[in-house]
Amino acid sequence: MTELDKTGAAAGAPRGGPRRRRIRGRRGVPLPLLVPALLGLAFLIVPLVALLVRAPWRSLPELLTSAEVWQALQLSLVCATAATAVSLVIGVPLAWLLARVEFRGRGLVRALVTLPLVLPPVVGGVALLMALGRNGIVGKSLDDWFGITLPFTTAGVVIAEAFVAMPFLVISVEGTLRAADPRFEEAAATLGASRFTAFRRVTLPLIAPGVAAGAVLAWARALGEFGATITFAGNFPGRTQTMPLAVYLALQSDPEAAIALSLVLLTVSVAVLAGLRDRWMTAG
Repeated sequence: MTELDKTGAAAGAPRGGPRRRRIRGRRGVPLPLLVPALLGLAFLIVPLVALLVRAPWRSLPELLTSAEVWQALQLSLVCATAATAVSLVIGVPLAWLLARVEFRGRGLVRALVTLPLVLPPVVGGVALLMALGRNGIVGKSLDDWFGITLPFTTAGVVIAEAFVAMPFLVISVEGTLRAADPRFEEAAATLGASRFTAFRRVTLPLIAPGVAAGAVLAWARALGEFGATITFAGNFPGRTQTMPLAVYLALQSDPEAAIALSLVLLTVSVAVLAGLRDRWMTAG
């Protein structure tokens, strides 16, 4: 026995390392915990399996190549990408403000920023109507002064999706900023760089993985948005009808088409989770 083994034995360390401890943990799972854990797993997986089982695989190519599906898919991809771009432009600076600047009421501001995460999407759509509608507190001025009307337009879809998706980006970027060492920014400042230059040349490259992860999450959330979109932008084919709205409409008249569209969204969601696996999931 080596000196290291003797030390470990003396300290009462179990032989076999993490692998043996993991095996013992599996053997010792209490039944009152195992049963509800398996029920919870089934509760989450069975609906997805049912979607795959009931999918019209034979007619799936025909359903997915129809003009209506491609129209909704194209609009969804364009609007989700535009909403993500809007979230990046205004969300990254907001995350930096929350992470780096001390000011009174920062906790309240953070709570308001994350509010769309828990706010029912339909309520978010109503709030957007009250703010940006033709008689809204901001929308009335936009309509009177510039002739800009946002509700029930493609731009309205982008705004509704950005409203519900941007908090995901802000949370991700703020967390990355808090984990990043601020001394790099301070070193850049001592070398004569302005605060914005330090952010652009030093901080932004450091937090790029967090920004990318937040952007992907925001894009996925925007792609699947339904409540705020239908409330603020309506459901007009070719103009505001995104994939989730097309699923809802098809479910009433063509369930097979609704399942086909749902499979597309499911595939996108799985791809997003696979892309973020190393960042958001721990190794088994």
